[in-house]
Amino acid sequence: MILTAEQQAILDGKKGETLAKVMKTLVMYGDAFEAEKLVPITSKYNHLVTSFGLKVMSPVYDLMQQLLDAGVCSEQKFSVDPRPLDKNVPANMLQNLVFNKFMYTKQDFYEEQLEKLGLMDKNAFSCTCYMDEVGNKPKKGDVLSWAESSAVVYANSVLGARCNRNSGIIDIMGSIVGFVPYFGLLTDEGRKATWVVKIKTTKKPEAQLLGSAIGMKVMEDVPYVVGLDKWIGNELNDSACAYLKDFGAATASNGAVGLYHIENLTPEAVELGESLIIDGAKEYVIDDAELERVKNNYPVIWKNPDAAPKLCFVGCPHLSLEQLRDWTVNIEAELKKNGKKKVTLSTVFTAAPGVLEAFEKTEYAARLKATGVITSYICPLMYMNNPLCKKMPVITSSNKLRTYTSARYYTDAEILKMITGGKN
Repeated sequence: MILTAEQQAILDGKKGETLAKVMKTLVMYGDAFEAEKLVPITSKYNHLVTSFGLKVMSPVYDLMQQLLDAGVCSEQKFSVDPRPLDKNVPANMLQNLVFNKFMYTKQDFYEEQLEKLGLMDKNAFSCTCYMDEVGNKPKKGDVLSWAESSAVVYANSVLGARCNRNSGIIDIMGSIVGFVPYFGLLTDEGRKATWVVKIKTTKKPEAQLLGSAIGMKVMEDVPYVVGLDKWIGNELNDSACAYLKDFGAATASNGAVGLYHIENLTPEAVELGESLIIDGAKEYVIDDAELERVKNNYPVIWKNPDAAPKLCFVGCPHLSLEQLRDWTVNIEAELKKNGKKKVTLSTVFTAAPGVLEAFEKTEYAARLKATGVITSYICPLMYMNNPLCKKMPVITSSNKLRTYTSARYYTDAEILKMITGGKN
């Protein structure tokens, strides 16, 4: 790897031993992927994936303390993934005992470290940091040092920024020195599509299901999706962005996609069109039958597959303001149709703290609360990491949550019926 004079000086310890170690780590990371150089980070803010104070993560706290003791702070302020705990989310006495005494015992301590290191603000905890209400929205072409797979794929695809699928801690190290290795999705060549995915469904495909199908097929490759604009339009409005948020999260978790292009919609596809597709690209056709095949092949890992659900999570990744409004209207209508006043299953909608604050200022907040739905800022995955919660029959419309936990997947329409006493 060829380093600039400034980068070499940091590596040589001219700015202290701690920064030299950080730079050495990034150089080794780049060497592993045959990066030719380091390039400057150009985004205003960074995003960290590690947000949870698990007792077993002592090496992370030790590393953070070394940085703080050396007077090293992030070159950028940063947001971070959601908090793991919220007293408003249903949990019994034993589950709470595990959460507070055996799992997230270092949460307050870790959040203090994050604040000292450069956290944007005390509410900057969300996997959807790019939402206006959170404030970490990079510009097209910005070079990032993010982790969090759903945020990375959104930034690359919908916003046109440039970021590799970094791991936790690598994200903050890049931000500390202000550089990241130049390889993969940072390069023009690495952003070209090696798959053409043709959408031939007879109706708008479920975002989470379509993303799952594509992710499992292309894995870490870049897909160029044709025909989806027929269903979601050719404008990146709130509705389309919410759809792509959920779609991208599924491609990134059910596969390892870090970038996708949607014909006539996402920035690079609009600008460059089919020139983004490499010669000899593979093809994948998705119709109604293919989506049904994918859904039917999801494993059910509940101890009793026929158990009645006890809890429902919606919002992984976090819901947008528009999605909260839409769910409110749909739940009200379905409850009225079924002759019910409140949801028949404990239901938690998760969203960024800033989104929830904005939602509380609308008429919809009181209406949603009246249906019995709980709103929260937590990460549902972190809740499900509790071994006692893992045993519960939990349902979700998130393919990411389904992939990483024992939660069982249903489409949004199915979830709506199940939580309002309707029949599937």
